[in-house]
Amino acid sequence: MAKKKKKPKLKYFDYTLLFVTIFIIGFGLIMIYSTSSYTAQLEEGDAAFYFRKQFIFTLIGFVAMYMCYKIDYHIWYKFAWPIFIFSIVLIFALIPFGSSANGATRWIRIGPVGIQPADVCKTAVIIMFATLISNNSVKLKKFKVAFVIFSLAIVQGVLIKVISDNLSSAIIVMAIGFLMIFVAVPNYSLFVALGSAGIVGVCGLYAWCSKIIKSGNLTSNFRLNRVLIWVDPESFSSGKGYQTVQALYAIGSGGLFGKGLGKSLQKLGYIPESQNDMIFSIICEELGLFGALCLLLVFAIMLRRIVHIAHNAPDLFGMMLAIGVFAHVAIQLVLNVAVVTNLIPNTGVSLPFISYGGSSAVILMAEMGIVFNISSKIKLEQ
Repeated sequence: MAKKKKKPKLKYFDYTLLFVTIFIIGFGLIMIYSTSSYTAQLEEGDAAFYFRKQFIFTLIGFVAMYMCYKIDYHIWYKFAWPIFIFSIVLIFALIPFGSSANGATRWIRIGPVGIQPADVCKTAVIIMFATLISNNSVKLKKFKVAFVIFSLAIVQGVLIKVISDNLSSAIIVMAIGFLMIFVAVPNYSLFVALGSAGIVGVCGLYAWCSKIIKSGNLTSNFRLNRVLIWVDPESFSSGKGYQTVQALYAIGSGGLFGKGLGKSLQKLGYIPESQNDMIFSIICEELGLFGALCLLLVFAIMLRRIVHIAHNAPDLFGMMLAIGVFAHVAIQLVLNVAVVTNLIPNTGVSLPFISYGGSSAVILMAEMGIVFNISSKIKLEQ
């Protein structure tokens, strides 16, 4: 009797995630040209100046994404500590080699190319936490072990804040680590307690700031002023609250279906550098609430596919890598939209894959390449 041939195992690849990723990146390029053309023409004499630079970085990002897709994701396990230490070294390199802008030193420039160490730290903490969690999955039931792992993100966050004065990136790095620990730890009681304490703290801070605002004066503390502006931006609309108020005007004037692509008024000098952190407000103005919700829906599909890949990953390390990328994209997305709509104080967070920024785009696309490699390792029975 002839032996039955074994059915070949099929490799999985998430084409939905690939299509959604390309769509968001392409949409981002269109919006960068739309939001920056007026400013670029005035400042650089070339309406496509910012678009061209972002397009070049996008091409580099696609190369990085393809390379990370072709590399077996298990290799990151071997280089977790070197990558993490390298990210720390990059932060310290800002002291002698950093390039200052707007009172903060956040970039290391090598000729025309600029690298933001904080962006490297986000990927480094994802790889480091995925490695440590997969090595200590049983021990994570103990709070001490979970805290020791999370302390690495705290160290990175503190260094980013102290050396580069980049609070938003420090928060994102620690939030990525926190979310990865949250997914890995089976006992949620501690996280519920911390969340409850955080909500009480925010409510208390809001009430305290409301009392200060009644005086009509800002304080000497830059961070506290951002909170005061968040509570009542219109009281400071002629000064520090100008950008927030103008962003809200853009959102409100867009209505349900927007003014039309390229027809924003707020990008004509009213919102400074609108192609950066406030690009979502221009999207709302030009494409309306409907367009903004459609974009958020596409992001939701992207995040859902990443979770699907994490759930079906061949091992715990692959799952945590995917969860880390999910955390990175989701946290930046939520924070950016919340800032633009004034749900939280202005923290200077870019909209992933859409806001102008070279190193951020390349690193995010490289992380997506890692997710694609994880998806390719999922085995399907025919």
